Amino acid sequence: MRPKAFGDLLSMQKKDAFFDLLKVLIRSPSVVGAEHSFFRVLQRELEERGARVTWYEGLLVAQGARPGTAMFSAHIDRHGLVCTGPNEFQYAAFVAGNRSDLLGNSVSEKLMRKIVDRFQAVAVTAYEPWSGSYFGSGVIKRTYVCEYRNNLIFEVDGLEHLVAGTPVAFSDRLSISDGILSAQLDNVLCAAHLVHLFALGFQGTAFFTAQEEAGSSWRYLLEWFRRFNGGTDKLVVVDTSPYPDRETADRQQVVLRRRDVNAGFHEGTTAMLEELCRQRGISFGYKDAYIEEQNRAAVAQGSEPQSLGSTELGRIVAASGGFVQGTTLQIPTTGYHTMEESSTLEANEAFSRLLTQIAERYGAL
Repeated sequence: MRPKAFGDLLSMQKKDAFFDLLKVLIRSPSVVGAEHSFFRVLQRELEERGARVTWYEGLLVAQGARPGTAMFSAHIDRHGLVCTGPNEFQYAAFVAGNRSDLLGNSVSEKLMRKIVDRFQAVAVTAYEPWSGSYFGSGVIKRTYVCEYRNNLIFEVDGLEHLVAGTPVAFSDRLSISDGILSAQLDNVLCAAHLVHLFALGFQGTAFFTAQEEAGSSWRYLLEWFRRFNGGTDKLVVVDTSPYPDRETADRQQVVLRRRDVNAGFHEGTTAMLEELCRQRGISFGYKDAYIEEQNRAAVAQGSEPQSLGSTELGRIVAASGGFVQGTTLQIPTTGYHTMEESSTLEANEAFSRLLTQIAERYGAL
């Protein structure tokens, strides 16, 4: 074994450039269902790093000189609101996923009650979805469940002038303190890692998908593979992975999966990631095994078990019948779907090292 792999050396370089990039991306709104302006920002950052960028519906594809080697995918949408009437706003993921209608497909009361107090007094920014032009700012003053529509409604001070259809992002910026990164990280953090990978010499393919939070991103990705009639078994989907507290999250630097609620993942690709972790001294945990362990304890105590979770990869594997396969690689976080979602610098450095190792293994670096 070489004392230092090429990927290890690269991953320790340009750290400040990565954080500068992450700050820019976090400040650029990308509300689910209104991601077009964020794609523009991504295109600029990717092309500055030598990538060839192609747009498709709901998908931006960045490629280097050897696009058929390593393939990564990250969703780029984040939670936010959308104006649905005079000083009336709804959770954008529910609207984009057609889960705010009156046809029996509405969000469960349990989920609405879970969210209703999450964003009290949060600052928000309205923007034009195509150009990203600033339309004003405000503060969420009230959130409630409308009993007549069985739907979650937000009221915002300062955005009374908006017309229906305008996206409203949670105002956000990166905070770094005591080795912890904090912001609305899901999933701008992994998108930044993939953009930065091109600065480190990546020559493969990176996919950036829209509307994952609404359950639609897999459709755009599968359409791309069908368009060129080329499947794969080595797609690596990157994302954040929530844990209940810092202690539990810090038991691993990166998170792997063998399956989710939708499908099993490619055993060979998953084993390859585990092998690289062991070779490079990167601690890892399997999220499906963690959930199964939690469920055994819950059942023993008479509690309701939780789902294995639904991922972009699991959806595309199930829908394609295995035509598109691969595995997931995730960064452990706490504060899921809040403005204070956090991950450690240590986990991000390990994640970056592993990305370069995967790229090197497939001949993309």
